[in-house]
Amino acid sequence: MIQVLVLFTLTTLSALPALSALPDKGIFPEYDDKVHIAAPGWALSTGAAWLRVDATHGVLTVYQGPAPMTAYPIAADSAAAVHTVADALARLPADQAAEVRRRVPPDARVRAEVPSPAEDRDGDGIVDSLDILIGAKRLCLNQAAYKENYRALKYPMGDVPRGEGVCTDTIVRALRNAGWDLQREIHEDLARAQRVYPLEQNKQPDANIDHRRVRMMVPWFLRHFLAVEKDQPMRPGDIVFLDTFPSKPGPDHVGILSDRLGPSGKPLVINNWTNGYVEQEMDLLSFVPVTHRFRAPMGQPVLAR
Repeated sequence: MIQVLVLFTLTTLSALPALSALPDKGIFPEYDDKVHIAAPGWALSTGAAWLRVDATHGVLTVYQGPAPMTAYPIAADSAAAVHTVADALARLPADQAAEVRRRVPPDARVRAEVPSPAEDRDGDGIVDSLDILIGAKRLCLNQAAYKENYRALKYPMGDVPRGEGVCTDTIVRALRNAGWDLQREIHEDLARAQRVYPLEQNKQPDANIDHRRVRMMVPWFLRHFLAVEKDQPMRPGDIVFLDTFPSKPGPDHVGILSDRLGPSGKPLVINNWTNGYVEQEMDLLSFVPVTHRFRAPMGQPVLAR
């Protein structure tokens, strides 16, 4: 049970521009036309803005330095002809072109690349950090109610009923949107390196519940995602582990950074908070300490030309 109480406002995502044409292979496809990820108004990293054009999948990704900011669908048959920012703007709807124009200078670099499997786990052309964020935003629309329980799950790709979940289920489902099955990942990693996981004494691995425990998630992320230092800029799609019980060591809650800032001026956290709540964006970072922050690994792109 989490002791901190928060006042919140549910995010209305359906009023934002649609990304229905993005080739996302993820969860809950009925929300395709209701999810939009915006290029954040805060600095994600140092470095100039630039564009990546993936004609294979029909995706235009906007970057600031090494950090992906947002992605737009672009017709694959015309994407190959995009060589300049002006070319890209001409192929986007007016609202999306205006977003790009605000963040990307007209002389910015344009690179024709296909994301490598190391940065696009499910091979849909959407880099993993953005794919995770899209999945998390789908969960805000689904609004699963917080419900703690033990359920027997199928294996692999098991999940509790989509109308319920806890904070860890937010992570499981959002990563599934990008191609990870955390149930299988943690179960198999536990078999390889049980010594690094805090399995209770005399307990056997349990694929029904191990991946749904915060303490079991942390070692997996330490081993397979990029650990981000506290002084590094925050990015949408970062996984944050939180300490809601300062009197007890270690994290007990987890969520995903949104692309929107809360009233505190810090990124909202997409999470399933506690009993009586549903999955949503909440302004937590001003008063709940972050113990660990992780982001999806990034690999080398495949040059298209």
